[in-house]
Formats: sequence, C-alpha cells, structure tokens
Amino acid sequence: MPHDSRNSLLPGHSLTRSLTGLAAPMLIGALLQNLQSVIDMFWVGRLGPVAVGAVAVSGTILMILFPMLMGVSVGTVALVARFIGAGDLEKANAAAGQSLTLSVLLGAASGAVGWAFTLPLFELLGTPPEIAAAGEPFLRISLLGSATVFFLFQANAALQGAGDAWTPMWIMLISNVLNIVLEPLFIFGLGPLPPMGVRGAALATVLAQALAALLSMHALSAGRSRLHVTSRQWRPDWNLCWRILRIGIPGSGQMFTRSLMSAVMMRIVAGFGTMAVAAYGIGMRLHMLILMPAFAFGGAAATLVGQNLGANRPAVAARAAWLATGLDALIMLAAAGVMLTVPEPVIRFFNADPEVVRLGADYLRIVSPFYLFAALGIVLGRGLNGAGDSLAPMIVTILSLWGAQVPLALWFSRIWNPPINGVWWAMGVAILLHGLLITAWFSTGRWKHQKV
Repeated sequence: MPHDSRNSLLPGHSLTRSLTGLAAPMLIGALLQNLQSVIDMFWVGRLGPVAVGAVAVSGTILMILFPMLMGVSVGTVALVARFIGAGDLEKANAAAGQSLTLSVLLGAASGAVGWAFTLPLFELLGTPPEIAAAGEPFLRISLLGSATVFFLFQANAALQGAGDAWTPMWIMLISNVLNIVLEPLFIFGLGPLPPMGVRGAALATVLAQALAALLSMHALSAGRSRLHVTSRQWRPDWNLCWRILRIGIPGSGQMFTRSLMSAVMMRIVAGFGTMAVAAYGIGMRLHMLILMPAFAFGGAAATLVGQNLGANRPAVAARAAWLATGLDALIMLAAAGVMLTVPEPVIRFFNADPEVVRLGADYLRIVSPFYLFAALGIVLGRGLNGAGDSLAPMIVTILSLWGAQVPLALWFSRIWNPPINGVWWAMGVAILLHGLLITAWFSTGRWKHQKV
C-alpha cells in the first residue's frame, strides 16, 4: 500500500514533476477525505431536512473544537519539510514524533471539552430544538473519536512534509470504502442490525477514521517512506514541541477564527429557519468539496516551499507556489462553470425539498464566481505556511472574515431581497478580499527569510 517516495523528491527534480507528483495524490486524498462528509450528507439527506441540519450544525461545532488540529499540522509540515530539504532525517523523524504526541494530548482535551458542553454549544448557535435533538447523539459519538482524527491529521502532515503523498491517499481510500459500506447499514439497519439514524452515520465515520489512524501509525513506524518514527521519538521533547507550536499557534488562531466565524454564520442562517440551515449545510459541503483541489495544490506548495527553503532555493520555492496557484485557478473556473449551469440538480441530489433546492441553488449561483479568488487565498496561503510564516495568513483571515464577512452578512441580510441571499453575497465578498490580501503579502517575498 505505501508508496516509496525516496527517489521522487524534490530538489533536483523538475518543478512541474515535483508539483504534480505531490498534488495528484493529495488531490485524490483530499477528495476522499471530504467524501466522508458527502457520504454522510447523501445518506442522512434521505432522513429529511432536520437530519441534514443536525449533521450540518454538528460539523460546525466540531470545527470550533479542532483549531489546534490544523495549527499543529501547519507546524509539522513546515518543520519536517525544512529538515528534509536540509537533508537532516533525524530531526525530521523527531519533529514527526513530537507532532503525534501533541495530537494525542490535544485530541483528548478537545473531545473532553466538547463532550461536556454539547447541548450548550447547540444552544449557543441558536439551533432549532428539533435539529439540536437530532444532532446531539451525532456530535457525542463524533467527539468520542476526536483523538483518532487528530492523530490521522498529524501523521498525514508528517508524511506530506516528507514528500510522501501517496501513503495518505491509499489510507483514505481504504477508510472511505469502509465508510461507504457501514454508513447505510448503520443508518437504516439490516437484519439484526437496528436502524440508528444520524447516530449510525457518526458511528460509521468514527470507525472508518480509527482504521485510517492505525494505518497511518503503521506507515510511520515501519519506515516505508522517508520518515521512520520510533517509540523514542514519541517521548516529549518540549523544545521541539514548542517549535511546532510556535508555527502552529497562528495557524490555530486562523482556524479558530474561521471556525468561530462559521458558528456565527450558522447562527445568522438559523434565523431564517430549518430549510435555510439545510440549504446552507449542503452548500457548505459542496463548497468544501469544490475547494479540495485548492487544498491539495496548497499542500503541495507548502511541501515544495518548505523543502526548497531548507535546500536554500527560495526562487524555486516561489515558482512552485505560483505554478500551483495557476493550475488550481483553472480548476476553480471549471467548477464555477458547472455550479452556475446546473445548480438545482446538484442540490436536489442531496435533498429534494423544493425550498431547500431553491435556497441552495441561489447559494451556488452567488458564491461560485468567487472561486478563482479562493485559489489565490488558499494555495498561496498554504505556501506561506510551508515557509513557517503562519502569522500573516492569520491576520488576513481575521480581516476578511470578521472585518468583512460577518458584518456584511448582518447588513446585507437586512437590505437584500430575499434576505438570505445577502448572506451568500457577504461570503463571496470575503473570499475576494482574502484572496487579494494573501496575494499581496506573498508578493512581498518576506516569507523567504522566515526562520523555523
């Protein structure tokens, strides 16, 4: 299963070959990872709008609890990539080991906090009572599996930093196959297996993620990629942990800002009723699926930037980030074209309620044209993270989300007709602003001198 990347990487190979060799499996892996959410939404959609809303709100809450997950991933990729580029495999292994130790501690803490405040979190978002009641069991089961999600993300981040994108891809493929099999069985029941509804959707996803985490641990400990993490490297090294966190904390701040904004947006949308929440949930899942190529190319850019900076090749690092951005921009334009052409059938695939279809189609028509700027913001932002410059993307995210999206959503929803379309337009403006600001900062080149 694991792909040996020892001879596929990076300085010394053509830039296009290195980029596509990383981006292709990252894209497939990212799509597979998000496919789990789409699978949830597809089967849960058969249970009606309340169940769809329950999964959507639960997903928003989970993102609030996991800011450190992405932050530690940023630090892991930056350090492992820099050490690999410099040819120091021992330090790369140590950084990977410490990221796994941090993942276990942070995953357990996030799960415990979320479990203790499950119902208050639903209430905080202004969730309709019927959606909160359906979402509580889904969220509780998901929280029990949070440690496995943390571990999986950090293991994949370490492999990514080392340039091995194939192993995470195969792991996610196996995990998704299991999820596809278990999801309808647990939701609707079969034979002696009772139907569990949304509770079954959560249980199927957690089991699939647990298997993926075990496979990732095996890949790192077996040494089949450039990394070979032993039990010795799991022992806490607080200096190295701090170096990971020093880069990761701004990344965590960025994710926390984005997650908190998602919660605020969910509360705003919840004021328009259950159908609006269902349409928003479907639209956001589609939105994240469409942006997966941007995350994949951004991941490839982060690895190439970090490794080439470690090898003292800053000009190559910059070219890699721009090339990745250009390729993703083409994909975003194509995706926007599809969403603008057939929005109703796309929404109807998940839920056939006429009101949900109408609201969701409006969402796609308004937000899709801004995907080009999402490519700029995401790919170049990940490139900055790969250089260890995580503070600038955090500041830009705060400005675009809290300085633009949230206040505009409140304002536009009062002056627009229909009001919910004002919320969709506010999201598009924020994507535009984020992309332009990230591009401006990246163009200064200050990240080339970032110390990790």
